[in-house]
Amino acid sequence: MDTPTDVLHRVFGYDSFRAGQQEIIEHVVAGGDALVLMPTGGGKSLCYQIPALVRRGVGVVISPLIALMQDQVDALRALGVRAGFLNSTQDFDERQLVESEFLAGELDLLYLAPERLRLDATLRLLAKGEISVFAIDEAHCVAQWGHDFRPDYLELSTLHERWPDVPRIALTATATPATHAEISSRLGLSEARHFVASFDRPNIHYRITPKSEPKRQLLEFLRTEHPGDSGIVYCLSRSSVEKIAEFLVDNGIAAVPYHAGLDARTRAAHQSRFLREDGLIVVATIAFGMGIDKPDVRFVAHLDLPKSVEGYYQETGRAGRDGLPATVWMAYGLQDVVQHRRMAMEGDEAHRRRQAVHLDSMLALCETVGCRRVMLLDYFGQKGAEPCGNCDTCQSPPESWDGTVPAQKMLSTVLRLARERRQKFGVGQVVDILLGKKTAKVLQHGHETLTVFGVGADLGNAEWHGVARQLLAQGLLAVESDYGALVLTDDSASVLRGQREVLLRRDTLRPTRAKVAASSKAQAAAELPAEAAPLFERLRSWRGATAKEQGVPAYVIFHDATLREIATTRPSSLSELSRINGVGENKLAKYGESLLEVLQNDT
Repeated sequence: MDTPTDVLHRVFGYDSFRAGQQEIIEHVVAGGDALVLMPTGGGKSLCYQIPALVRRGVGVVISPLIALMQDQVDALRALGVRAGFLNSTQDFDERQLVESEFLAGELDLLYLAPERLRLDATLRLLAKGEISVFAIDEAHCVAQWGHDFRPDYLELSTLHERWPDVPRIALTATATPATHAEISSRLGLSEARHFVASFDRPNIHYRITPKSEPKRQLLEFLRTEHPGDSGIVYCLSRSSVEKIAEFLVDNGIAAVPYHAGLDARTRAAHQSRFLREDGLIVVATIAFGMGIDKPDVRFVAHLDLPKSVEGYYQETGRAGRDGLPATVWMAYGLQDVVQHRRMAMEGDEAHRRRQAVHLDSMLALCETVGCRRVMLLDYFGQKGAEPCGNCDTCQSPPESWDGTVPAQKMLSTVLRLARERRQKFGVGQVVDILLGKKTAKVLQHGHETLTVFGVGADLGNAEWHGVARQLLAQGLLAVESDYGALVLTDDSASVLRGQREVLLRRDTLRPTRAKVAASSKAQAAAELPAEAAPLFERLRSWRGATAKEQGVPAYVIFHDATLREIATTRPSSLSELSRINGVGENKLAKYGESLLEVLQNDT
């Protein structure tokens, strides 16, 4: 029987495991259950793929990523792994072929959507075969406190009841201590070994900027820092997705929309283009991206505030899976806070409480004057991290200032409108009153006669909107769900009475990172000796043509890291090529001669 190290080298072409992988794999190979928390790009897949190849039988992988199963299977087959999948996209003949391969022992790995385990036919099929391991991918989907709850995952606890001798491994990249505990409880993994790796992604630069003109800001970010790079832009609504995608195309940037309102064929086509083309941007709602294996996503941008830190971490984790520098950028403003505060008031009491907790944590991350990475890691239970030096607040520390008096002025205006006029208004009207603007709306309601009229002339319009945003973020103001009107909270009184100091973050539009550091593309190129760069580009061209011919994403052929190593070391034989990371036996046999031909033509 092959050892895990043998399989790692022979199949996957790597000489050594990443941190934490070997211990997990050996535990599962020995028959133990495991719950694995490991960041995106940390190598979770190998933690179940290698045990499936070492143990007798077929590894069954439960995954919600129906749209990506074909690509996952293609990538494994390119390595010589016998993989298949069963989901609702297949016709009867396709399913029957895969079922026959499973029963004949001709598969190493079988991918299943979780809803298929509700079908008696699927359970009968699995009972007839020999199963080596059950892998439950994206395990956070079982947690109702998490950000991507899927009811079908609640049924997965029955796996251990039906197959008590088959080891289970549940894996996720996003789980707070509370979500971790819920996964363990719902999947019956309290007796399993729990492996928790660091959630840190040191290659990612985190940046949040005040939102002023989001389209213009996004365009500047793309042109100055990521020209020609692949990336994802997230928006909250389908309408925004369409408008931003159209805006980028109009400005000469290749982009496609992705949201649930598009028909399935269009979504599949846009996802396929993103996986297969270099330099394409997908503008999407959060429906896009989970499980995307594209390693060279150089940036993830948010034009709307994510609903939770877990969701934010999951979405941003799609950047820089290859370990090269990547940027996570967000434009964040007052309307984000107003909209999310209103949304958090919808639903039953338990739902409102969950939403409020998630939102408060997300707002704290946006408004912090400390290191964003430290706050992220702390959220996921990784305490005591040092400031990273690779986020905006580390590179350009923001100022905090005593905003107690401005806070009192704004809260007093809201109070006087409610008490003296029995009126409630949104932020715009409150700011106009503070600034002493005699607008038609102010004069219509007689607000120029209020004692607070004009008391805020010491700050500008944008500064007052920043004060309102931060008071909302701190829970010192609230919004009513229907019209977005401002109202006081239980904590407002202590500020009005002078019993509580209010510290605020001073908003500044920071220079883009491109002005203080090289772009990600330049940084990636800098890792290559100058003389190797032309060969690297020729290897990329060869890979692109090969991928197009085979109808698979380019990274299925080889990752950039492998091509960089080939371009740098210039192997001259199949034996030397076999020692390159990422060149396993099957890929050596399939592509070795073609690669050597490219290398020989370069001499």
